[in-house]
Amino acid sequence: MSDKTAILAIDQGTTSSRAIVFSRTGEIIALAQQEIPQIYPQPGWVEHDPEEIWNSTCTVIGEALDDAHEKGWNVLCAGITNQRETSIVWDRASGQAIHNAIVWQDRRTAAICADLFVQGYEELVNSKTGLVLDPYFSASKIAWILDEVPGARGQAEAGELAFGTVESFLLWRLSGGEMHLSDATNASRTSLYDIHQGRWDEGLLDLFQVPEALLPSVCPNAGKFTRIAPGLPGAGLLISGMAGDQQAAAIGQACFAPGDSKCTFGTGAFMLVNTGNKAVRSEHRLLSTIAWELEGVRSYALEGSILSAGSTMQWLRDGLGVMDDASMSEAMARSVEDNGGVYLVPAFAGLGAPWWDAEARGALVGLTRGSGAAEIVRAGLEAVAYQCADLMDAMKADGIVPKTLNVDGGMTNNNWLMQFLADIIDLPVARPKITETTAFGAAVLAGIGVGLYESLADVKTLWQEDATFTPAMDEALREDMLNGWQEALGRVRS
Repeated sequence: MSDKTAILAIDQGTTSSRAIVFSRTGEIIALAQQEIPQIYPQPGWVEHDPEEIWNSTCTVIGEALDDAHEKGWNVLCAGITNQRETSIVWDRASGQAIHNAIVWQDRRTAAICADLFVQGYEELVNSKTGLVLDPYFSASKIAWILDEVPGARGQAEAGELAFGTVESFLLWRLSGGEMHLSDATNASRTSLYDIHQGRWDEGLLDLFQVPEALLPSVCPNAGKFTRIAPGLPGAGLLISGMAGDQQAAAIGQACFAPGDSKCTFGTGAFMLVNTGNKAVRSEHRLLSTIAWELEGVRSYALEGSILSAGSTMQWLRDGLGVMDDASMSEAMARSVEDNGGVYLVPAFAGLGAPWWDAEARGALVGLTRGSGAAEIVRAGLEAVAYQCADLMDAMKADGIVPKTLNVDGGMTNNNWLMQFLADIIDLPVARPKITETTAFGAAVLAGIGVGLYESLADVKTLWQEDATFTPAMDEALREDMLNGWQEALGRVRS
């Protein structure tokens, strides 16, 4: 096979759509990116225009492929990775969405989930899906759309509508409306999929009042799914891999053995630890989820989800105006000796794991006249690490003790934050040379789907360390800082 063989990764995220062309060894050949606007109809509500998702995706596919082809590369196949849980319902005949996409961060269905919790249904949901009852997941979002859009429920029951998370929506559009599929990792994030049996669950569909006719078929994470339809960018290109962004990142981080862990810092932050062929039932409100499914074998992970990480920096920049660019945060954090007693709890849309408090709201605590922009920015960075410490404590309490935490995402370029993270979780933090791990994971799956790689083991050697940050904080100081964080948390929790 030609040394110029490459793979396209389509990475549709919360704040942007990207397309990256990788060589077989993980080298980036071409990259295109386009931001997508966020829609906030009400406090706690977050939406995207599905047409913005679609148009931006088409644009970046075209730009990245053109660049790669001009450089003489032969793009063999494509993989898709996506913001998970974000829910779209569309008309099967026209292909048009009947409502804006409801984004994973959206909390509008908190009352629905709280009511089901009070009725005692969380045990049922958790035992089958590995998830907790929370508006984060897709099921309550689907029900909301069907109930709020006039006539939608009747259309859904008649089989006239289709539901999909973003990878499913894109695959439908890219196939010219021929292919309605979701992969196992994305299906496992809906609260409708039995992760042990590998199928949509009739009892859960009834509980959330979601008609089965609405749902896609579920496929493994690699296979020859479809070709891009004529008239679209990349027409004829085989799509052969799909996975939710955090599972794709775990693959890109080579977390292939039980105990291997990673944390991806994007809009939110998501920590996954591989649990092998066993779905570990968390006693501390972490999530059990499908890590990937290949050749009929399911692998599982334990996951903790932080709702606000990079978005905290965006708020400090755009909402509070304390810095002009997020890249300034490292220098600002270094410019002060400590946080001055300031803690920022970024519960802008509630708190994720392990608290799952949809009603919590953000707060800055410990402010004095001596507090300035640097202390506030430092508190925002520290909050990311404190939330990771909460997740790590929950994992350890569930009997999972990682030896190292692999990290990726834009915030990992901040060396101060990475050292503080290592200090506060008291574990080495390893940053890889291939930092586009989410997209690379999608590329790996696509490569497996066409036989470019035989298995995940083939790509294990492609992971190379860029830097490792070793814990160096005094134990008493760590405890003092974590106690301050817990006190600040206590002020916002509902």
